[in-house]
Amino acid sequence: MAMTKAPRRPGRRKTDRPNPVDVHVGSRVRLRRNMLGLSQEKLGEAIGLTFQQVQKYERGANRIGASRLHELSRVLDVPVSFFYDDVDPVRAEAIPAGSTALAQPAAETDPLHKRETRELIDAYYRIDDIAVRRRLFALAKALAAGNEGAAEK
Repeated sequence: MAMTKAPRRPGRRKTDRPNPVDVHVGSRVRLRRNMLGLSQEKLGEAIGLTFQQVQKYERGANRIGASRLHELSRVLDVPVSFFYDDVDPVRAEAIPAGSTALAQPAAETDPLHKRETRELIDAYYRIDDIAVRRRLFALAKALAAGNEGAAEK
């Protein structure tokens, strides 16, 4: 009697590119992880995964399921909607059918995606003295407020 193969489960072939939404969600996981100063290993431990799995999520190579996304939102202390920010289905351009082009990251428009911002946040949280950190924060706010006043003149 001939054995027949079970039908292949539908899904993405290994050669296909990740879905742009998966890439975006993964980049938001990476952004928040970096903002909190967590390594991939520490985040993985917090949610019961290896750092390699976190890495795959962040690249969009593996899709994040709903329950895992909920768990990530709890560990990273953000609402689930944070992972979809900057994705506006009403105003987003339609992706042509069969297109393999990935969506462009919002780095040009969102300062949270810039390397400079991540480095600033990392440096800020490396300041051990809370009073110094608060003074630096107040200084930055004062400089920004002064800059807004100058722009209005």
